Amino acid sequence: MTSFWDRHVMPRLIGCACASKPIMKQREKVVPKAFGKVLELGVGGGLNLRCYDPARVESVIGVDPSLELRDRALAAPRAEGLAVDIREGVAESLPFAPGGFDCVVCTFTLCSVQSPAAALAEARRVLRPGGLLLFAEHGLAPDERVVRWQRRLEPAWKAIAGGCHLTRPITAAVTAAGFRVAAENGMYLPGTPRALGWSEWGEAKAA
Repeated sequence: MTSFWDRHVMPRLIGCACASKPIMKQREKVVPKAFGKVLELGVGGGLNLRCYDPARVESVIGVDPSLELRDRALAAPRAEGLAVDIREGVAESLPFAPGGFDCVVCTFTLCSVQSPAAALAEARRVLRPGGLLLFAEHGLAPDERVVRWQRRLEPAWKAIAGGCHLTRPITAAVTAAGFRVAAENGMYLPGTPRALGWSEWGEAKAA
């Protein structure tokens, strides 16, 4: 049974944090590139829905394990004409046939899944040949001083932020899952503590 915090406080906390201006700018770097049939992992409160281009996208299926966040996604703003289907599901075990999607979108999700490797393996499985993984995530910083702070803060941060990890590698995990990343992009988000604010983003195809 989920706690009051998990049902009521945590979804609002995540919604506020993930809708901050720096994070929305990261979303806007990758989501508009989506095309065709799109699967979004960890659709959360639907913050990406406003970023899709309905002229490029045939449909968006978003999966998330949280009922509260799925309800928010159903009510989230989106472009007129965008076909959206929100479903219960976890990124590590997707209920879809292989090769059924042109794009998989994964933004600020790998930090909180049980297994990033399993989630990325599933993303690769459901992508058609030549399909695209679009990602924007926060995680392990490149500077050892910042990493030390990330390791100190992570246990408490996980407890209050829905299992969100601070020390998971991002682009390296995408590459290890068998994807070829077009370019490596990373930065500390402005106005964000460095321990929480290292972000990497890009697009990748199966190697």
